[in-house]
Amino acid sequence: MNKTLGSTLITSGTMIGAGMLAMPLTSAGMGLTFTIILLGILWVLLTYSALLFVEVYQTAEYDAGIGTLASQYFGKLGRIVATSVLMIFLYALLSAYVTGGGAILSSTLPDFATPNLKMKASILLFTIFFGVFIIIGTQIVDILNRILFVFMLLALLIVLGLMIPEIKLDNLMAMPIDSTLLISASPVFFTAFGFHGSIPCLNKYLEGDVRALRISIIFGSAITLIGYILWQCSTHGVLSQTKFLEILHQDPTLNGLIEAVRIITGSSIIAGIVKIFSVLALITSFLGVALGLLECIEDLLKRACNISTNRLYLGFLTFLPPLLFAFFYPEGFILALGYAGQMFAFYAVVLPAALVWKARKLHPNLPYRVIGGKGILIIISILGMIIVNIPFLIKLGFLPKVVG
Repeated sequence: MNKTLGSTLITSGTMIGAGMLAMPLTSAGMGLTFTIILLGILWVLLTYSALLFVEVYQTAEYDAGIGTLASQYFGKLGRIVATSVLMIFLYALLSAYVTGGGAILSSTLPDFATPNLKMKASILLFTIFFGVFIIIGTQIVDILNRILFVFMLLALLIVLGLMIPEIKLDNLMAMPIDSTLLISASPVFFTAFGFHGSIPCLNKYLEGDVRALRISIIFGSAITLIGYILWQCSTHGVLSQTKFLEILHQDPTLNGLIEAVRIITGSSIIAGIVKIFSVLALITSFLGVALGLLECIEDLLKRACNISTNRLYLGFLTFLPPLLFAFFYPEGFILALGYAGQMFAFYAVVLPAALVWKARKLHPNLPYRVIGGKGILIIISILGMIIVNIPFLIKLGFLPKVVG
């Protein structure tokens, strides 16, 4: 039960992070109604696809990675495709977290160098400090995550308590400036439910306990959805759409969001608590995603390359690429989330549907089976492929750009 609770909080904490913080940035022009509709659709889709992974894991060793699962059903090519997509997805997410965390830390520290150098130093400090916990192991991450999660929920409750009285009905009723923004924002919103990369490490931590993993996924994602809806009601209700978009066009980063809260509410206290919440949300997501990425790299080296290595070396492979991205694209918060959403659509929707399709043929009598037959698997795969292609449609001008 203790591990189930910890896994539930890791699931929720992994989601409540950069994706949640990016929501007001990308949904500013959508309006609250469209935003909640999009959240509901994605929650159902991604919770369902996560449970598909649980079903497939009954046919493999509990410490197997996603690459090993793909190899089991689709051979060497399956491992290459699944591992490549997963690693790009997790690296993109981690890049967003490192960039966002560095930006907030940089705005907090006193001026000790040029803005560019200060930003890079902040990014490095953020990564090294919290990366140490990942290298130590899952148990220490579980303990740290529980502590941070409690403080994050307290910060969120304080933020909501301060912002809800400031809500104006006219802001909540604002119509989208373009209804197709609902589609354009999907890849970024997708990452708000991006805990799937942590499923292998949670399954290993729970030693293959199917019931505990299901509870962790269902309750963890439900907690997150409730938090998202309350967060969106607060930001959309307090922040005037026109003014919010104006500020975000000047600074489409987390600092821009915090500055928008400060200017529109006229309260440095509210802006300060939003900042604290943002930091805690980024850290909990950073921990969950980094843990999943390290486990993915370990699975690749051990099972595909027959290479055994220590966690320090794995940590180096985990954090170096995101650091390089953050150094060269210090304002790439939304950019990284866009790439993450694109990869995530394939990894979290198309891949589990394909694995379950094959697994049900070979193992028709598994103890746990997710409701729905082949028709549902086909529908969610099509939805996943549509989301994968949304960034290309935006670049071609068929869909509007989101802020950032």
